[in-house]
Formats: sequence, structure tokens, C-alpha cells
Amino acid sequence: MSEVVALENLVVRLGNRTILDRLNGSLTGLCIGLLGPNGSGKSTLLNTLLGFYPPFGGTARIFGNDIRADIGRLRSMIGYMPESDAFIAEMTGIKFVRYMAEISGLPAREAMERAHEAFFYVGLGEVRYRKVGTYSLGMKQMVKLAQALVHGPRLLLLDEPTNGLDPEARQRMLQLIREIHDTGKVHIVISTHLLRDIEDCCDQVLILKNGRVAALRDLKEERKANRKFLELEVNQQNGFVDAISRLGCECASFPGGRLKIVLPEGIEVRQLYQLAAEHTVQIRRMNYRCDSLEDIFLKAMEEKPEARGSTSGRL
Repeated sequence: MSEVVALENLVVRLGNRTILDRLNGSLTGLCIGLLGPNGSGKSTLLNTLLGFYPPFGGTARIFGNDIRADIGRLRSMIGYMPESDAFIAEMTGIKFVRYMAEISGLPAREAMERAHEAFFYVGLGEVRYRKVGTYSLGMKQMVKLAQALVHGPRLLLLDEPTNGLDPEARQRMLQLIREIHDTGKVHIVISTHLLRDIEDCCDQVLILKNGRVAALRDLKEERKANRKFLELEVNQQNGFVDAISRLGCECASFPGGRLKIVLPEGIEVRQLYQLAAEHTVQIRRMNYRCDSLEDIFLKAMEEKPEARGSTSGRL
């Protein structure tokens, strides 16, 4: 899979504080989640990728372009949806998005055409001539998405895109993000504190803690692998555990007839039922045990990121 963002021993300092400390990792997903508690460095990383904060040490590459040397070229490839509002309140929505398209390098006529398309795409076509200052919170979030998309970027950086939205507006925002993802033409990085947003949209997650990489996980592979991790409850073991082990399964038994089993390639659940019948064992409960994103996040918070700081994070 092609590399979208490569972090190469990236260090960012603001004043006398080190905010990002030796970040390394290869981000390759179509939609990449950026997670971490407040103050972990998420927004600083986005601002560094945009060229607003210069690296103190190391660097990052976007589609192979070094942010130190090629930031002018990169800004035309990137669409940015900031967390905080940055509107000109008295400007109409369509003029604002056209203005942002021109700043991104589009000629005036094409910028206006794209602005109209972007407004209809995010579902605000009917209010595009209203002043931005009169928009609701949900409408302002959609306008921020429209201006990030208007120039046809290769990479979208979305900072808290569902922040403050009611459930209906949040679902609409996530649906749009999934639609963009499904085109396969635009890569997306979502910075958020909402784990559910990452689970709904992303296929890779980077977790930061205290300015360091705490975890970098491929969620698609996690979901595939977890389909082979089972939890069972049986009335008696009666040689059942030994028989499962002879199949090549990893099996651990616990009080109360509970079993945890990892199925190797080629072994199906029906074979467990066949063994249970042969050993007169009743399977009372069976379910797949998946590490949720919450599990992954909490585990990353428990571990010391210092132990990961010098690793590549490549998946």
C-alpha cells in the first residue's frame, strides 16, 4: 500500500516545550484516525503537516514530498478543515468557499464553479447565498468541509469534524467522509477524541500520548484477525480442550467452563461443534472476542510511549 504520510523522527517545539517528540511511523490507509487525549499533540501534528509549525528535528513526508522543502507544492494537494471557525461572517457562503478555492490556486471562474458543486455536495445548496454568520453550527461545519474539498485535494486533514454536532448532523458528516473514502481518490486524516468516529470511518489509527507514538494499528487487519478469536462457555471440558489443541488451536481454560480459543487458518467453527458432540460437551455460549478501538486505546494509554519512540511503526 502506498505511503501517505511518513513521520521520520519528527520533533516539534513551541517555545521551550517539546510538543512532538521523535515521531516515527508510516501512514498508509485511505482514512487514518488520529487519536489521543487533550494535549497529546494531535492538532500540532496537523499544523506541522500544513507547514504552520516548522520541525525542530526530523521531518515528515506527504506523498513523498518533504514538508521542509516542498510545503508550497503540498498545500495545493491538501484540504484542511480546522476545529475552530475561521469565517468572514459578513461574506456569503458561496463567496467564502470561492475565496478559499482561489487561495488554493484555482482561477476565479473555476473556483466559483467548484464552490457551487461543493455546496450542493455537502447539502447546503439552498443556503449558499446567505451570510456565513447566520449559519447554524451544523451548517458551519459543512461549510468548513466544503472549503476543504473545493480545490480537489489528494489529502484531507479534518480536525474534530463532528465537534458539537447533533446526532443527525453527525451521521450526515460521517456519511460524507465515508463517501469520500469509498471513491478511493482522496486520503483522509481525522483528528478526534471520539473513538466511534474512528471506528465508523477509518482503516488505520495513530494514537499519540504526551507527544509520542503510543500505537499505530491497521484496523482492517485487526478486524480480520479478531474473527478467529473465540470465547466459549461449556458444561464440562471432558477431554474437549485436548482435542481442540490437537487441531492446532491455541486454547486457555478458566473457571466456570470458560474457554478462550484462537483458530488457526483452515479451522472452522463447525469443527469445534463436531468435537463437542464427540466428547458429549455442551457449548452453552460462543462469541467472537474482538479488541475494540476502546481496548486498543486504553492499552496504548497504559503503556509507556517512550518504549515506542524510536520504532518505525510500519505496518
